Amino acid sequence: MCERTRWESTATVRVRYAAVDLGHAVLAAPVAVIAHPAPFHFTYSDSPVSEVLLAGAGRQPRSPDRVRVVSVQGVDAAHLVLTDIDLADCLFSGAFHLDQIRLEGRTTFAPTPIGWQRRGIRPMRFTRRRTLAEEHHWRAHIASQPIPTESAAPNPRLWRPGPHHTDPARTPDPEDVAALYRQLRKAFEDGKNEPGAADFYYGECEMRRHDTTDTTKGERRLLWGYWLLSGYGLRASRAFAWLLAAMSLTVLLLMIFGLPASVPEPATTGTLNGSKISLHTSTPDPALHGTWSQRWSWARVEKATRVAVNSVVFRSSGQNLTIVGTYIEMTSRLLVPTLLALGVLAIRGRIKR
Repeated sequence: MCERTRWESTATVRVRYAAVDLGHAVLAAPVAVIAHPAPFHFTYSDSPVSEVLLAGAGRQPRSPDRVRVVSVQGVDAAHLVLTDIDLADCLFSGAFHLDQIRLEGRTTFAPTPIGWQRRGIRPMRFTRRRTLAEEHHWRAHIASQPIPTESAAPNPRLWRPGPHHTDPARTPDPEDVAALYRQLRKAFEDGKNEPGAADFYYGECEMRRHDTTDTTKGERRLLWGYWLLSGYGLRASRAFAWLLAAMSLTVLLLMIFGLPASVPEPATTGTLNGSKISLHTSTPDPALHGTWSQRWSWARVEKATRVAVNSVVFRSSGQNLTIVGTYIEMTSRLLVPTLLALGVLAIRGRIKR
């Protein structure tokens, strides 16, 4: 439907139970494709058009699989408006001015696979986010997933293979998918939908992290660290989990190596030369003595916790520490506030308008 058509004037296409293919259509004026929420009515009467023979007629009127756009390849998207459309299988590669497309209403994209996956001997799980069909095709290709039958429903635990699943030359590369994510992210940001753009920023960073052609090894390592610590600044739970782990490790290391056995007392020494007395007061360096069992006490836990909490806001606790403990505190005062900032950044990215 609508493939290789030409639209010379403004048009609004209202459809139900349809799969719209806009591939290589020429849009000379704005064109809107809208999922109609209710049955159509006859023009000569007020009775609705029967939908008994339509596929999925028994489903809810606004279920996301009612109207699908399967391709906008080769389309000048600057004139395209999609409202309440399912874009889970839509191919965007080859579209022009994709950053100017308008996506309105309940526009849905394909989700990531659910559940735990296995890569070699390492278990892994993908965080929930909206993804493009091109990313599904690339990941299904590198995972060597089997080709499903045409009548089979998509497996929610697997990536969706593309139409050229067995041909690597026709499967999008990470650099191509990253460009698509970047343009769609800008489209959401221009529409003042910052939370909606977050998933596309995540997808862009993911593709750059996997791109071995245009992304240098150093940049990929930085992206890997950014992903690991905070999910590219979009996963607050991950950043706060690392924050809690860093503070717990700081407390543990301070109890074992950083807190002295006792507070060093100042000592004063003097010399008498004739009628003059010279006095010198010095405080010995904090030292750690005692057995391992003596280092585990609630008093030491309280002192170490105070040091760790103060490091969150770059404050010194004023606690006497050994030389090793001083370096532990310095490291904590650098790392812990960074993790806190990443967590706050992730929250802001999800609620900013």
